[in-house]
Amino acid sequence: MLTVKETVISLVKKLPDNFTLEDIMEHLYVQQKILKGQGQLEAGQFYTHEEAKELMKEWLR
Repeated sequence: MLTVKETVISLVKKLPDNFTLEDIMEHLYVQQKILKGQGQLEAGQFYTHEEAKELMKEWLR
């Protein structure tokens, strides 16, 4: 598994030269959220589609 530093360096090397710092920050943010979500899935911390539909029914009353 790559370290955070190695991941950032790999990302920056793949980007075109005209990318802005904001673009890089956005990519890192999205990647962080994806990794967090994958960790939650592996830990069983999620709702099924049916559970989510039931929650939405309650919230939208």
